[in-house]
Amino acid sequence: MQQWICEPCGFIYDPEDGDPDGGILPGTPFEDIPDDWSCPVCGAQKGEFAPLAD
Repeated sequence: MQQWICEPCGFIYDPEDGDPDGGILPGTPFEDIPDDWSCPVCGAQKGEFAPLAD
């Protein structure tokens, strides 16, 4: 699955891990995360993430 990077802080969202503390279950693709989710490290909005190059 595609990983996404938070451009402001460099946090990498890995769908295999999800964000359990943020209510995102492991296995959740980035596209399926609610729009009001934010980066668990810096609080950036979902729109500030970019696909991580393979």
